[in-house]
Amino acid sequence: MANQVDPNTVPTFALSNGDKIPCIGMGTFGSDHVPPEEVADAVAGAIRCGYRLFDCASVYGNEPQIGKVFDAAFREGIVKREDLFIMSKVWNDQHGKGEVLLACAKTLRDLQLDYLDAYFVHWPFPNYHAPGCSGDFRSPDAKPFSVDDFMVCWRQMERLYDMGLVRNLGMSNMTIPKLNAVLPHCRIKPTLLEMELHPSFQQKELFDYAVSFRIQPVAFCPIGSPSRPERDKSPDDVVDTELPIVREIAKVHNITPALVCLKWAVQRGAIPIPFSVHEAHYVENLRCTTCDPLSDEEMAALRSADANCRLIKGQVFLWPGATDWRDLWDVNGEITNKFGT
Repeated sequence: MANQVDPNTVPTFALSNGDKIPCIGMGTFGSDHVPPEEVADAVAGAIRCGYRLFDCASVYGNEPQIGKVFDAAFREGIVKREDLFIMSKVWNDQHGKGEVLLACAKTLRDLQLDYLDAYFVHWPFPNYHAPGCSGDFRSPDAKPFSVDDFMVCWRQMERLYDMGLVRNLGMSNMTIPKLNAVLPHCRIKPTLLEMELHPSFQQKELFDYAVSFRIQPVAFCPIGSPSRPERDKSPDDVVDTELPIVREIAKVHNITPALVCLKWAVQRGAIPIPFSVHEAHYVENLRCTTCDPLSDEEMAALRSADANCRLIKGQVFLWPGATDWRDLWDVNGEITNKFGT
């Protein structure tokens, strides 16, 4: 059928522990503009169309609805549990002692699963913001990154791994200074790192760092996230799908600029996790990884598109005394921990 892609034709990557993971997945973050039921319907359609990797998170507010889809797919024999690679994340307000275990238990219950293929620390801060809050929201209890606090969270992640509830551990929204600070303390190292990656924000140093430690990069916002919340939009943001080189390559291949971004990510070695509720879009997103690769020359040309344009700035996680969103990302090469100054 035209709207199906044989999952066996979708390339896979090997994680450092030997697990195989599809080279592209479906994201499920739509909580700012798409009802949970609509996201779940898209997941159901994606399974039927050939997707085998799904990126979830408790804070997205749709895991119970998605869990019903997974359960139905297993009961109806559309897929087996072992056919899917399902990921989720612990939210910032549940990093404390015992809280990560409870958060994972709820996610497993909501998704109607016995185990997760991967579980991530969503952000390295325990700084909370309410879903859908405005860009100028600040929590008075927010604080800078702390190695000790992060390791309290990570020790519980390791416990989940030991219990067999989680088969891979992941980190997200990290920086090289933060990774340098915590990796030596990790008994069980992460096999996955979620990071913002798209042609105008290539994060070459962080990408290469992850690969050097055999940590698989997972790319969020892989096409520049045109539907991201308004709080994450700035007037000087680059629109990846309007970049001249992206549009030129799209014309040569007779595909959309969005598909150029996805091909670029996969061929570079990242796993993009685009989100769409439109079947025509998510089917083409999957299919583009199976045919008509970009040439070496085109890949080289796309490297010139890097504009260091971070779209998800995370300013809602800033603590009292922080200067601006750049303090979250250690842009000076060391962990920013200014507090109350």
